[in-house]
Amino acid sequence: MSELHTLIDPKKIPLHVAIIMDGNGRWAQKKNLPRIEGHRRGAEIIEPIVEAAANIGIKYLSLFAFSTENWSRPADEVKALWQLLEMFFKMKLALINEKGVKIIFSGTFRRLPPTAKNVIEEAIRQTKNNNRITINFCINYGGRQEIVDAVNLWIQKRKPTEALTERKLSSCLYQPRLPDVDLLIRTSGEYRISNFMLWRLAYAELVFMNVLWPDFREKHLYLALHEYQKRERRFGGL
Repeated sequence: MSELHTLIDPKKIPLHVAIIMDGNGRWAQKKNLPRIEGHRRGAEIIEPIVEAAANIGIKYLSLFAFSTENWSRPADEVKALWQLLEMFFKMKLALINEKGVKIIFSGTFRRLPPTAKNVIEEAIRQTKNNNRITINFCINYGGRQEIVDAVNLWIQKRKPTEALTERKLSSCLYQPRLPDVDLLIRTSGEYRISNFMLWRLAYAELVFMNVLWPDFREKHLYLALHEYQKRERRFGGL
């Protein structure tokens, strides 16, 4: 375990950490490799980071795996991404389950290949009773789309003359029981949130790291947590 672990105050661990796993393509290009090789290497990073997060006491980890905007990428790359996702769950599910990891899904199954939908649903089913850490895979996800879908769901459920409130809208999000994000980490040196978890990021601390996702390691997680713990969170108060 990295000595940076000693910098972390166990009493100030964020409940919910979200990560925009950015930089796979650029990592591959820097090494003169196909872009999909960057995505493959990026997928390999997920399991050890989940383990590190669980060990330090993080209870919820949201991972931005495929956005609604990613459909605009070349068809061959999109197809390879779905194949990689299916392979990841097939190869890692037994280990994930053994380690007490619960998998949930944020996004929409619209447009997903049937095989990808099936492996996601199977991962959710097999891990539903685990409670060591919950991994929220955000796949075919967009923050604005989540809010639109939540409003439409509320309209279907609403009573005549009923007014929409923050609490009611929150109850219609993809994962209503998911707490708000405490810490957002984005890799690759980009300073954007890219339509990710717009509702739940309302008071999140943002940490942008100049490391490409395939190079992200346990030490980078600790550095982000250390930065988070140095900040004073006032939630609009004094």
